[in-house]
Amino acid sequence: MSQTRPVPSSGPHPDADVASVVERLRAAVEAGFPSTVADLTDLVRIPSVSWAAFDPEHVARSADAVAELVRGLGIFEVVDIRRAPIGDGDELGQPAVIARRAARNGRPTVLLYAHHDVQPPGRDEDWDSTPFEPTLRGDRLYGRGAADDKAGVMAHVAAIRALVDVLGDDLDLGIALFIEGEEEFGSRSFSAFLRENRELLEADAIVVADSNNWDVDTPALTVALRGNVTFRLTVSTLAHASHSGMFGGAVPDAMLAAIRLLATLHDEDGAVAVAGLTSTELDTPPYDEAQLRAETGLLDGVTPIGRGTILSRIWAQPSITVTGIDAPTVANASNTLIPRVAVRVSARIAPGQDAGAALDALRAHLLANAPFGARVEIDDVDTGQPFLVDTTGWAVAEAKSAMAEAWGVDPVDIGVGGSIPFIAELVEEFPRAQILVTGVEDPDSRAHSPNESLHLGVFRRAVLAEAALLARLQARDGE
Repeated sequence: MSQTRPVPSSGPHPDADVASVVERLRAAVEAGFPSTVADLTDLVRIPSVSWAAFDPEHVARSADAVAELVRGLGIFEVVDIRRAPIGDGDELGQPAVIARRAARNGRPTVLLYAHHDVQPPGRDEDWDSTPFEPTLRGDRLYGRGAADDKAGVMAHVAAIRALVDVLGDDLDLGIALFIEGEEEFGSRSFSAFLRENRELLEADAIVVADSNNWDVDTPALTVALRGNVTFRLTVSTLAHASHSGMFGGAVPDAMLAAIRLLATLHDEDGAVAVAGLTSTELDTPPYDEAQLRAETGLLDGVTPIGRGTILSRIWAQPSITVTGIDAPTVANASNTLIPRVAVRVSARIAPGQDAGAALDALRAHLLANAPFGARVEIDDVDTGQPFLVDTTGWAVAEAKSAMAEAWGVDPVDIGVGGSIPFIAELVEEFPRAQILVTGVEDPDSRAHSPNESLHLGVFRRAVLAEAALLARLQARDGE
């Protein structure tokens, strides 16, 4: 297969024609929206949790359902479900849907990415409705994956449907689809999948539909993502457990050592205090403490942590969180000096820092600050690189114009405190492609949490924005 051709930023759009097409797309998206929501609810009903402890047949069934939707679009020369190896072993990753249609008449090719796997639902009692039974309340559709990221999958499908409705046989745009099946479990086979399927995935622009909007009335283009470093930290002080009454006060237990060590990771303001973890400079829109409290559920009397503007702390500075502890439960606690404690540490690193360097800085800090000579081990490491978008490219300009057309207001450039580590792998494999990170979520979507939901007004506008973007790419002149 021939390589895709870089698309120049020069060459004016026939703006009147594009505006006319967008208005027809608006009508097509609206007419098809009930079917779009119905297809989304069918996907949400499939409990496609990609984590190792869950039944992989559900992920396979989800891939089958997505592939059937893609085949139903009727425009792709290739539609397939494929897996790729994890690392150097024989184990394969979760199934992904891949599709491609060739560009015609010198038009560019766009790769549309989303993922069909979801996070574990957690406890049913924490939900106001059953996690995998999509439920409409007001303007929001509730269910695990309703927002993250099955709505991203359906945004691609619905946008293409509308484009085909409007353009028919005049559709010349090259389109590739990559609907991944393991993003929530670390995209462990992602690099291998890219290498094995490079010719089908290569594109001039890549749309990653897996992020947020500023609010329910304002679209956003994500231009900065933090990277991640996660690992298990084990702190040991004793060869075996001992009676706390007999030896307490003379022998340091592992819990004491772990608490003292973890406390060194932050200063008195709650800012990260690890030498070698860096920050970056980002312009941040207004966002006050009241908004932070409303969006996070911060309890009365509990203060925010860190320094600088609130959004700079979330988008442009590192953070460190202990996300799990292996220790006796309160119900099973005995009067014992615990010999060993393991914790899961999740660090987010600022755009511009290398994940390997951040891991080295964290390891050095923990080894240097272990109290009472405690033994410290770090293993089960996972890293992901941060990402910073070059906003000067032609694809960014087209995406912002499309968002403004669909939403009626200009988009906001945002950072995201979370990580999408595979974007760095996309950049490495396709260095000439421009990356656009969009999404269907809003601040109340609660992705990964109980009562995850999708605002249907946001969803409708996100579908139209993507359809308008595809129309604008279709209208671009070739070299």
